[in-house]
Amino acid sequence: MKTFLKMALASSLVLAALAGCSTSSSLENKAPEQSSQGGSGAAADGKVTIGLAVSTLNNPFFVTLKEGAEKAADKAGAQLIVVDAQDDTARQISGVEDLIQKKVDVILINPTDSAAITTAVEAANKANIPVITVDRAAEGGKVVSHIASDNEKGGRMAGEFILEKLGGKGNIVELQGIAGTSAARDRGKGFHEAVDNKDGVKVVAQQPADFDRAKGLSVMENILQGNKDIQAVFAHNDEMALGALQAIEAAGKQILVVGFDATDDAVKAVNEGKMAATVAQKPAAIGETAVQTAIKVAKGENVDSFIPVDLELVTKK
Repeated sequence: MKTFLKMALASSLVLAALAGCSTSSSLENKAPEQSSQGGSGAAADGKVTIGLAVSTLNNPFFVTLKEGAEKAADKAGAQLIVVDAQDDTARQISGVEDLIQKKVDVILINPTDSAAITTAVEAANKANIPVITVDRAAEGGKVVSHIASDNEKGGRMAGEFILEKLGGKGNIVELQGIAGTSAARDRGKGFHEAVDNKDGVKVVAQQPADFDRAKGLSVMENILQGNKDIQAVFAHNDEMALGALQAIEAAGKQILVVGFDATDDAVKAVNEGKMAATVAQKPAAIGETAVQTAIKVAKGENVDSFIPVDLELVTKK
């Protein structure tokens, strides 16, 4: 009888231990699932995770923007995950999908194409992840806030500066950015508001060079072959302006060149008297503001639908 009781007691202890292990295991398996709910990182541990989908890091402007975002994230103790589209829309949409899978708290998008990015914005909307657009807007989907310079104003500043320098007379070339981007559209719109319908002023060529220095060079070379009488060039960004400058110098011509972004290379060219001016868009400030706004959104705070960053016309010191 004693032997039977000992065996029964031992069996009970084994069953209890097994039950305890089973309960512990179940709780452990549930914990990661609970902590990985989309957009809940800020609430769970106080640390905000932000995704930044940038159009291309081959452009110094966006490198500086990213660095500004990283600086703000480090200061706030937030995590920043950067995906580089390399100016490929399909790659950018895939990058945003990866950020959604990682269940970041907020996604910052600098679109390669303002219309095509709509599907990615809508995918984030369905996942309940807030979206903020940076520098370039999205044409569809729900966006909490847009952070950028006033590109129309910048285009007007460039156009008015060119008119002043030309004395209100001359032929102008416009090098356009990537078709479909809000930056190209708005900078061009502001520029034409300043120069169109002015007596003695004519835009003799308008061609896209896709915000790219090499394309700016080749497009300007072709324009110079077909237009011998050019007094000024307005490029939608500094990379194209610097490419155009190479073509102009190679042709031995003196043509006023104005860019947009105030990258280090462009500011140097302005100070050396090679470029006339560039519109300073302050990319580091855009990146910092974007991250600061994302943190507010992740914490449930209200933010403005458009947050402008100041512009400045940079001329030779």
